[in-house]
Amino acid sequence: MNTATIPGLRTAAALAARRRKSETALERVHQAIIQLRREKAQVSVAAVARRADVSRTFLYDNAEARTAVAAAIAQAGERRSRTLAEQDDEREATWRERALNAEEALKAAHTEILAQREHIGELLGQIRDLEAEWTLEAIQWITTENTTLKQRVRQLTTDNRALDERLKAARSNLRFQDRRMADLEAQITDPASTV
Repeated sequence: MNTATIPGLRTAAALAARRRKSETALERVHQAIIQLRREKAQVSVAAVARRADVSRTFLYDNAEARTAVAAAIAQAGERRSRTLAEQDDEREATWRERALNAEEALKAAHTEILAQREHIGELLGQIRDLEAEWTLEAIQWITTENTTLKQRVRQLTTDNRALDERLKAARSNLRFQDRRMADLEAQITDPASTV
C-alpha cells in the first residue's frame, strides 16, 4: 500500500464522519423544532440548541440549521403576534364599549335632569298662578310633590357625577390599553428583543 494514500483515506474517513455527525445533529435540530412547536413553547436559538443538544455555533454555522431555526422563529412570531393582536382587539373592544355605554348613560342622565327641571319649573309656575285658589290640602300635595322632585333631581345629579367618574375611568383605561397595545406591537416588530 502506498503511504500517500493512507493520509488521503484518513481525510476522507474524517470528512465522512464529520458529515454524518452534522446530519445527525441537523436531524436533532429538526426534531427539537417540531417538539417545541408541539409544546407551544417559545422557539429561539437557545431553546433549539438545548433541546437538540448542539452548540449555538452549529446553529449559526450550518446553513440548513440556521434556515430551519429562522423559519421556526418567524412562524412562531406570526402565531404569537396574531394571538396578541386578537387579545388586544378583544380588550380594546370591551373598553370602548364600556366608554360608549358610560357616555350614553351620562347623556341620558343629563336629559332626565333637564326634563325634571322643566317639570319643576312648570309646577312652580302653576303654584304661583293658582296659589290663591288652592286649598291647604292642594298646597301640601304640591309641596310634597316639589320635595319629591327635588330629591329626584339630587339623586339624578349624584348619578350624573358617578357616571361622569366612570366615563373618566373608562377613558383612562382605554388610554392604558392603547399604550399597552403599542408596546406589544413594538415587541412583535422587533423579535430580537424577545430572544
